Amino acid sequence: MSRNTSREESEDVQPESGEPLAAQQAAAAAVEHLLELTSKQAEGVTSMEPTEDGWVVEIEVLEDRRIPSSSDMLALYQVEIDVDGNLLAYRRTRRYARGSTDIGGRDQP
Repeated sequence: MSRNTSREESEDVQPESGEPLAAQQAAAAAVEHLLELTSKQAEGVTSMEPTEDGWVVEIEVLEDRRIPSSSDMLALYQVEIDVDGNLLAYRRTRRYARGSTDIGGRDQP
């Protein structure tokens, strides 16, 4: 499910009194950073994992809208944020058609 994040909502992402970000706050911060950097709308968060330095969040993004929508191009981005919600790194890890059936990877025989 897609979640739109506005500037007003993003102010709620910051933790209170130095507390580390909760999972929901980390996901919202990662989506906001990715939107600012790529101008691409997130389809949703597909995974997230706490790390020593913060969070690693994987986000599915609509890269290229096509007709029919089943042929849209999607991408997975990995976003790393620190415990305060600041961006550490991001990278696109995969690009694929929405109707693709090889989601498990291309290295399979």
